[in-house]
This record gives sequence, C-alpha cells and structure tokens, in this order.
Amino acid sequence: MAIATLASRIAGFVRIVVLAAALGLGTRLLDTYNVANTLPNQVYELIVGGTMASIVVPLLTRAALSEDDGGVLYAQRLLSLIVYVLGVMTAVAIVAAPLLIDLYAPGFTPEQRDLAIVFSRYFFPQILFYGLSATAAAILNIRGLFGAPAWAPLVNSVIVIAVGLTYAAIGGSTTTTLSTDHLLLLSVGTTAGVFAQMTLVVWALRRSGFPIRLHLDPRGIGIRRIGKLGLWVLLGVVAQQILVAAATRAASWSGAGGITAFQNANAIYHVPFAVVAVSIMTAMLPRLSQYAAREEHNRVVTGLSRAIRTALVVMAPIAAAFLLLGPQIAIVLFDHGNSSSATVRVLGLVLAAYGLALVPFTSYMILQRGLYALQDTRTAAVITAVVAAVGVAGCAIAGWLLPSEHIVIGIPVAYAAAYFTGLNLTAIVLRRRLGYIDGKRLIRTHLRVGVAVGAAVACAVLASWALRPVLDPAAWTGALLTGLAAGLAGAIGYLAAGRLLRLAELRHLLHAALPGIRTW
Repeated sequence: MAIATLASRIAGFVRIVVLAAALGLGTRLLDTYNVANTLPNQVYELIVGGTMASIVVPLLTRAALSEDDGGVLYAQRLLSLIVYVLGVMTAVAIVAAPLLIDLYAPGFTPEQRDLAIVFSRYFFPQILFYGLSATAAAILNIRGLFGAPAWAPLVNSVIVIAVGLTYAAIGGSTTTTLSTDHLLLLSVGTTAGVFAQMTLVVWALRRSGFPIRLHLDPRGIGIRRIGKLGLWVLLGVVAQQILVAAATRAASWSGAGGITAFQNANAIYHVPFAVVAVSIMTAMLPRLSQYAAREEHNRVVTGLSRAIRTALVVMAPIAAAFLLLGPQIAIVLFDHGNSSSATVRVLGLVLAAYGLALVPFTSYMILQRGLYALQDTRTAAVITAVVAAVGVAGCAIAGWLLPSEHIVIGIPVAYAAAYFTGLNLTAIVLRRRLGYIDGKRLIRTHLRVGVAVGAAVACAVLASWALRPVLDPAAWTGALLTGLAAGLAGAIGYLAAGRLLRLAELRHLLHAALPGIRTW
C-alpha cells in the first residue's frame, strides 16, 4: 500500500509541478484554478468524507462480522444512500458556486471570481465521483483488499499531467482571460481525472465478486444510528472546513501567488503523511474496530502505540528536512517555466514552517482512529472543534501581526499549535477510556528519535556549510546539489544514530523494506 501511495504521490507531485509551469506559479490564473479545484474536496469532506473513517468503516466491519451474508446487503444500501445524498449535494453546490467562491477567496479580483465560478461548476461533479470512489474503497478494505484504492489516484494524476502538458504545448494563457477551448481543456480534463480514479476503484470492487447494486430504498442500515453518530462527525468536519476556509482566506490576502504557495506547500507536506501514516491507518482501522467490538482494549492500545512509533521514526527526520531544506525543495520543484521567483521563495518558507506541524499532525490523526474504533464520535468532534478554534485563532493572529506577503508563512505555524493541542487532548481522553496508552514506551521512543534527528540535522548542516563556498543554494543547480548532499548526510547520520540508540521501530521498517539487511 505504501509503495502504491508513494507512486501516486510522486505522480501528484509531477502534476503540481506541471500545472505550476503551465499556468504560472504566482499568477492569478493558478490561484483561481486551485481554489476552484479545492472546493469539490471541501464539500465532499463536509458531507461524507469525514464519516468514512469515523463511521462507515467501523459499521461495515461490524456488519461483516454479524450478518449472514457478510454484510453485502448492508454495504449495497449504504452505497445507495451515499450516491443519493452526494447527487443532491452536487446540484446544490453548482447553484451555490458564487457563495462558496466568496467564502474561500474574498481577496480575488472580479475577473478571478468570475473564472473561479465557471471552473467550480465544471469541477463540482467530482463530489459524486469522490464519494463513489471512497465508499467502494472502504468496502474493498473491509474485504482485505487495499491495492486498487491506493493505485487509483495515480490514474487521476496521469490524466491531469497530460492536460497540463497539452495546455502548455498549445500556448495556453497565464492570465484569467481564457478562450473557450483552453477553459474546456482545463476544466473537463481535470474532472475526467477524478472520474477515471472512481472507475478504477469501482471496477476493482466488482472484480472482487461484490455485487454492485443500488437500492431505491436504502433503509435497513440503521440510518437513525448513522445520523446520530454523523451529527457529531458533521460538527468535527465543519470545524475542519472552517479552519481550511480561514487558512485559505488568510492566504488570499497575501497577494498573487499566496494561495498557490499555501496549497502547494500543503500538498508537499501531505506526501510523507499519505505514504506512511495513511497506509498505516487504512490497514489499522478495520483491525482496531474488530478489537473494540470485542472489547479487547489492550490490543487497541498496542495497535495505536505501534502505529505512532512506526510513523514517528519516518516522520521526524522528514519534518527536520522540511525545516532545514524547505527553500531548496521549493526551488528544485518550482523555479522554472512561468513561475515567479518571489512566489517560489515564499513557498519554500511555508514548507519549512510546515516542518513544525508534521509530527504532531501525524500522531493526532492516528490517535483519532482509536476514538473512531470505539465509535466515540462525539469526543472526536469536540476535540476537532478545539483544534479548529486554535488554528483559526492562529491564522487571525498571523493576519494581524505579519506583513501581508508573510501572512501565508504564519498559517502552518498556526496548524502546528492546533495539532499539538489536539494530540494532547486525544491522548488524555484515550488514557481515561482505555486505562493506559503505553506512555512510557512512547516517551522513550520520542526521546531516542529526537536524539537521532539531532545527529541527522548536525550532519546535514555540516554538508550544506561545506558546499556553500562553491554552490549558490538560491540557484536551481545549487539548490539541487545542496539538498541532495544535505539529505544524504542527514540520512546517514540518522541511521547511524538510530543503530547506536537501538531504535527497534526503525530496524523493523528497514527489515520490511530490505529483507536481506543484517547490519542491525
């Protein structure tokens, strides 16, 4: 799953780079495209996305364990309900497009606003496609099949990459004044990628032997119970979307390129999380739900502790790399084509600031799965609301204290404070619910990883310092070579320190990735 996710994320990276080069990083066109293309994801998350991990997977797991047909009829009816709800919401979103654009991007010019409304109406059918894809993926996961959902985003990215390359090849404009052909290429082509992603997952579900059938009457799945649980999930998702809206609004006041710098840095930041943490959480949740259903709380604790420690040994050095090499990463990825050098510089600083948020965000999201497995959606929602409140306050403080061009840099710092708060609150709640959370082992692992990361940073800094007299880290070649040298030195330092400190989690990961390794 991690390999498939890595391939999909690499393709997603290439997609971001291609679109930045074709539409122009720092241009109002790319900001407009990005906001409009983000809206379907936000609406989908608001209506259904948040319930997938918190409600749908645990309910499907319990139905598979308790019903004679292995939960097939239950899954069919649940799929039907989601299709009907998202179909209606897609139509509502298309009508409400102007209101949504004004909510997320008040800093747009009139030309940007008009183009964003047109883009978003082409993009909103993605809401239904995302819902079908996610539900089919959840059913596959319950049946022990994880491959197709992990590979499907790769298809989406490949199609959008082709769209971006075609747009550049035919001399597409970098202004908000687009011809009809250019508009259709970007809008229809982008939505076609999501449709292809959905098609692959649904095809895999059908091939698995699951009979895909929509029921006109989806009752019989405990809609009232889903609604009761879903109300709290909705509160949590609304809180998350308020934070996203506040961050996007703050970025829009940073001027041209602000939204793109924020969203592209956010996309880079999510790559290691998706490859490592999401893979762990996706495989872990059905098992945790089974343990919780049997009231085997000690096994729930063991699973959560192992997941956090495993993710930590990967995420901590990556977070340090963001902090140290954020500007160089941004230059290598985006300083070419129609990109603005000033926007690339800001993007690098935003990415560096995201290094503060990576570890607390990952641990917080893993611990939230413990609450979902226990079906305690109310507590999860309340904690999410607190996280959102801290994040929104942080974005407001950034907008108040920082110069307009630097507001976007304060957003990831606000995120870091918010997720650190959520992590501690979730740990306190789970400790009370489960009796313990393996705290001594978690603290011991965090201390050892901290020392190892310190050694890695020292090695990386020395490598960068040694190259400074002969390389300009602000130039593309200098940034590439400096990043490679610092990254290699840091990795060697981290592995050496991990071996001396006997980091068992790192050893297990190395053995899994390289079965023949015997150096540990």
